[in-house]
Amino acid sequence: LPETGGVVGTGVLSVRTQPWLADHVVSGTVLVPGAALVELVVRAGDEAGTSVIDELVIEAPLVLPEKGGVRVQVAVSALDDLGRRPVAVYSAAQDAHPETPWTRHVSGFLTKQDHAADFDLGTWPPAGAEPVD
Repeated sequence: LPETGGVVGTGVLSVRTQPWLADHVVSGTVLVPGAALVELVVRAGDEAGTSVIDELVIEAPLVLPEKGGVRVQVAVSALDDLGRRPVAVYSAAQDAHPETPWTRHVSGFLTKQDHAADFDLGTWPPAGAEPVD
C-alpha cells in the first residue's frame, strides 16, 4: 500500500478449489485449520519483510460453506513504534454484497527475524560434526 507501506493479500478459499480443507470438519462444519491461517499470515509477512510472528490471536473460526467460497484478505499494516507490523485476517462470503461487513478471524503482530542462523544449512554434515553409532 503506497501511503502506509502495508501489504494486503487477497484470495478465495473453498472446498472445491482446496479439497484438502474438506478433511478439517468439526461438528459437520468445514473450518479452515489454525495452521492454514498461520501460513496465510507468514506469507503476507514475507511480502512485507516481516515474516516472524510475534503475537497471534485466533478470534473467530473461518467457516467454509458447503457450496461456494469465502473471500479472504490478509492485511499487514505499517511498522509501529516497536518495529512490529499489525496483521489481521478477514473473510466475507464470496457472493456477499460489497457493503457486507468482513469478519476478522486473526489479529497479531509480525516482526523481522533478529539475526541470521550462525550455521550454513547448505553444508552437510555441518563443520565439526562427529559421526556416532
